[in-house]
Amino acid sequence: MSKKNIVHPLACVHPKAKLAAGVQIGPYTQVDEHVKIEAETKIGTSCVITGHASIGKRCNIFTGAVIGSVPQDLKYKGEKTEVIIGDDNVIREYVTVNSGTQETGKTVIGNKNLLMAYSHVAHDCNIMNETVIANVGTFAGHVCIEDKAVVGGMVAIHQFVRVGKLSIIGGCSKVVQDVPPFALVDGHPARVYGINNTGLKRAQVDLESVNLIKNAFKILFNMQLSTSNALEKIKKELPQNPYVSYLIEFIESSKRGVCKSN
Repeated sequence: MSKKNIVHPLACVHPKAKLAAGVQIGPYTQVDEHVKIEAETKIGTSCVITGHASIGKRCNIFTGAVIGSVPQDLKYKGEKTEVIIGDDNVIREYVTVNSGTQETGKTVIGNKNLLMAYSHVAHDCNIMNETVIANVGTFAGHVCIEDKAVVGGMVAIHQFVRVGKLSIIGGCSKVVQDVPPFALVDGHPARVYGINNTGLKRAQVDLESVNLIKNAFKILFNMQLSTSNALEKIKKELPQNPYVSYLIEFIESSKRGVCKSN
């Protein structure tokens, strides 16, 4: 037997909005015409779900969140763009997620992410899977946060920055360049202080790979080599390893350059 929807009588849900089985919507929440909400998602009090927003299964959205509002971009002229949110996300109080612009057409949040209170995800961002965004994390347009990254409270990230998987950014940091995968960065502007040992341990990365990542970081950030020379040294001196290969690919493909060492 499918679960019934529970829509508070003081909620305002457009009759054409698509609600799957078991969706719960709290009082004073607005759900607009083109919204799609999948099964067992809970939306709290005084939220606004608008535009062409699609929300996956079993998400939990708290008081005052605004999802799908038009991008804060002067070039936007009312084109049809989207917000696409996956399954099992927790979106806390007063989080804002803007829709995409014509350039990419969508803002995407993957699965099993935690966005804490007052976080802001701007147009065309791509938040992948199992990330943690602490309170007042603020992302400009086109930011990419890769799998299992952790962003500290009140961190501001410049547009088009890419934050690598399993990295961690200390609270109140200003991030203007790409954050390498597996890195621990902090500061204003953010700089690399080492590797994210705790994150690697939680992800059950094997000890051999962790040691190779450490050696790669020493070459990149401690030997005062140019980036190209450091990468060549890593390729020649370290054995092949998927984590190190990913680190190399990330840095070689960076368009903004990566955070410098402390």
